[in-house]
Amino acid sequence: MSFLSFVAEKGMFLPFQGSTVAPAVDALFKFIFWISAFFFLLIVGLMLAFVIRFRKRPGYTKPAHAPTHNTLLELTWSGIPLILVMVMGVWGFKVFLDINTPPANAYEVQVTGQKWKWLFTYPNGYVDEALHVPVDQPVRLVMTSEDVIHSFFVPAFRVKRDVVPGRYTKLWFRATKPGTYQVFCAEYCGTGHSDMLTSVAVHEPGGFEKWLDQASNLLNTLPPAEAGRKLYQSRGCAQCHSVDGSGGIGPTFKELFGHKVALRGGGQAVADEDYVRESILEPMAKIVAGFEPVMPTYKGRLKDQEITALIAYLKTLAAENRPAAEEKGR
Repeated sequence: MSFLSFVAEKGMFLPFQGSTVAPAVDALFKFIFWISAFFFLLIVGLMLAFVIRFRKRPGYTKPAHAPTHNTLLELTWSGIPLILVMVMGVWGFKVFLDINTPPANAYEVQVTGQKWKWLFTYPNGYVDEALHVPVDQPVRLVMTSEDVIHSFFVPAFRVKRDVVPGRYTKLWFRATKPGTYQVFCAEYCGTGHSDMLTSVAVHEPGGFEKWLDQASNLLNTLPPAEAGRKLYQSRGCAQCHSVDGSGGIGPTFKELFGHKVALRGGGQAVADEDYVRESILEPMAKIVAGFEPVMPTYKGRLKDQEITALIAYLKTLAAENRPAAEEKGR
C-alpha cells in the first residue's frame, strides 16, 4: 500500500471517515484548527518581532508621546475575528443539526450501558454485546445506563453521546463502508472503564438481515450449555463473575452450582436451579456474604429459555471440577 493510499484508507491525523457525518465534522474541525494556528503564529510571531525590534539599547531615550489608538486598526482586528467566529457558529450549528436529526426511516437499536459492558437490543428482542448494522442505512440508537454515566463513542463515525441512568439519550449515523469499527466508553465509569470496549460491525447489503436471523435463533441451534456459555459472555455476566475462581465484583461461577453459599446477614443457601433463577431475577433477595448488592435485575431482559441455558452452563463448570475434587478426597 502506497503512502497516499494509506492516508486515504486509514487517515493521517484523524480516524477513517466511516459515516456520512464524518466529512462535515472533519471539515469544521480543520477550519477551526487552521484559523487558530494562523492567528497563534501571527500573534506570537509579531510579539517576538516587536521584542527584538524594540528592545532597549544603549543610549536609550524616552520616546515622544505616542497615539493612544487607531480606529481603523481596532475595527479591523475586532471585525475579522467576529466574522470568523460567526462563520464557525453558523457552520457548527448546521453540523449539530445534521448529527441530531435522524431520518424518519432510521433503523432503531436500544443500547444499555452498565459496568462494564455495552448491550444492544434489536427490534426482534435479540440482545448482543456488539453492535451490528447494515451499510448505507441510517441507524438510530436509543441509549440508557443501568448504573453510572457512560459515554458511547465511535471515532470513525464522529459520534459521541453520554449514556445517563434514568433517562434516554439518542444519536444516529449512516455507515458508508462495511467493516468493523471500535467503540469506546469516553466517560470514566469506574475501575473497569478501560475494558468497556466493543465494536460496530457494518454488514454488506443483505448481510445484516442474515446475521440477525442466525443470531436470534442461537438457543435453537446450539446445545443448552454452549448457548449458556455464549450468553455468559454476551449478557454482561463475565464482567463481574469469573469462571476460574478469581475474585471479582460478584462471586465466581467456578464450582458454584450444587454447593452451599454463605449469605450476607447469616444463613446459607444451596446454589441449585431455583437459587440461580432467583439471583438473576431478584438479585437483592439473597446476597452472598462478602459482596455488595450491586447486581441489576435481569427481569424482562432474559427469557426463561436463556436462564435455563445459563443454568446448564453453570452445571458444566461444576462438573469440570468434580473429578479433581473426588480424586483429592480419596
